[in-house]
Amino acid sequence: MRKIIASTYSTVDGFIDNPHEWSLQYNSPDAMAYAFEMTTGCDALLLGRVTYEGMAQAWPHMGGNPYADHVNDTMTKYVVASRPVDTSAWNPTVAIDGTDLAGQITDLKKQDGGDILIWGSGRLTDGLAAHGLLDEYRVWIYPVLKGEGEPLFRPGSVTGIEAAGATTFESGVTVLTYRPTGV
Repeated sequence: MRKIIASTYSTVDGFIDNPHEWSLQYNSPDAMAYAFEMTTGCDALLLGRVTYEGMAQAWPHMGGNPYADHVNDTMTKYVVASRPVDTSAWNPTVAIDGTDLAGQITDLKKQDGGDILIWGSGRLTDGLAAHGLLDEYRVWIYPVLKGEGEPLFRPGSVTGIEAAGATTFESGVTVLTYRPTGV
């Protein structure tokens, strides 16, 4: 069965919004190699509607490098939405009805293919964890204190987790890997 991996950039003080403003200077070659290996090990990208709409404005215009080409051309984007969403903005994209999250994602995990990547952390990851469908959190901790913003987890983000690894890069970024235990 395919694994679902939620990969999220966070500041040390736990904020995730606007990573383009604070993360890019820490993209060391070893961190980018790790991101490339993780991403090319996946052939699907699972996103909530809000994240999808933001990414669909920028990503189709990126390319010319193996990472962006893999994301744009190889990975099927699945957008979970409870209302209509324009899937033509970033192909290939498939809409998933958010009112049947557990059923739809269970079916997706059973399909043949590589692992499934989620960018970000929000209601989608909370819902998947609550249904036992999220396999890993990979939290990229950046050596930045932001002071305020959108928190990594919300009050409803309640699940047990167990440590599954840590990788530190020359830039000071550390990826902490956890697996939900559901307790």
